[in-house]
Amino acid sequence: MTENPNMYADMYAIHSIPTANMNSDDNGMQKKVSVGGALRTRVSSQAWKKAIRDRFDERAFRTKKAVALLVRKMMDIDNGITEAEASEKAGKLLAEEVSLTKDLTTKALIMLSPSQIDNAARYALSCDSKKYSKKDVREILKKDNSLDLALFGRMVADDPALNVDAAVQFAHAFSTHRIEPEYDYFTALDDLQDKDEQGASHLDHTEYNASTFYRYANVNVNELIHNLNRNKEAGIAGTVKFIRNFVLAMPTGMQNRHANKTLPSYLMVSLRTDTPINLAVAFEKPVIIRNNEYGYTNKSIERLENEFNSTLKMVDNPAATFVLNLESDDTKVKGAVTTENLNDLLQRVSETLTKEVQDEDNND
Repeated sequence: MTENPNMYADMYAIHSIPTANMNSDDNGMQKKVSVGGALRTRVSSQAWKKAIRDRFDERAFRTKKAVALLVRKMMDIDNGITEAEASEKAGKLLAEEVSLTKDLTTKALIMLSPSQIDNAARYALSCDSKKYSKKDVREILKKDNSLDLALFGRMVADDPALNVDAAVQFAHAFSTHRIEPEYDYFTALDDLQDKDEQGASHLDHTEYNASTFYRYANVNVNELIHNLNRNKEAGIAGTVKFIRNFVLAMPTGMQNRHANKTLPSYLMVSLRTDTPINLAVAFEKPVIIRNNEYGYTNKSIERLENEFNSTLKMVDNPAATFVLNLESDDTKVKGAVTTENLNDLLQRVSETLTKEVQDEDNND
């Protein structure tokens, strides 16, 4: 990496979701966490990252079948090569860097971008398999990361040189308030059962609840630029795409059953060079409704903004902060710029990053 200061894009959302079970445990129960001694709904970072990743136009392949991908690509490029010949070449090429089973699958999942697959296939076709160079193969698999690979990283135990440090940190979402689990008992009848036949053909129950979530993630913009072949324009565009998908993506668990797709009521993006800051402590004490007042959203927004202002006593002022609040045209965040809509916010983020982020020194 470079010695230039990192630029972090912190993003915070307050997101109210109706009856749902987006992310369940091995027993089908909604995941939970105790925060400040109060039980909360939880959605794992992995679940939300998967939903975000699925929205990207081009995605890396996370698979054990990398050899098969190479074979398919080689046969697309050269229709004169047989599947057996392509399998031999692909297996020998990947074996330079990762461990393979007898069935020519990798022993562990590996992420490879479409460009890496294409470049590896062309290299495999260009020379005799006996002359494959470990150095060449490594360079091919290190360059041309797709956006999701550059954002979320890659670990390759067989060759740490292929590791990609993630540019994103993503927190587990949790409800800003205490929850009481609720259960949906349901039955299903056989449409063709005899009239004198009693009872249901299927009985079951699932857990659900309705929650207002605090969500947080950050992007190390300089790390993302580094992971995208040191391309500043691509890194900034990738950051903006990630923020958009952070807002629009949602885990799909039991979505057909609950139709729970909603949008955040509040989004704040803060650009800073000192350190990323998770404001979860704002909700260590659960938000409580009193005096016949209803709704957690506005109280959660107020808590979040107050906590942001409090942190300014400990850290430097951010380079810029942008707020999109569907509940109000105003904000209490010190120094923040309110935006009209998501496109307006993203445009301002892009312009600020273009101005503030330094070009990476290629001599690292």
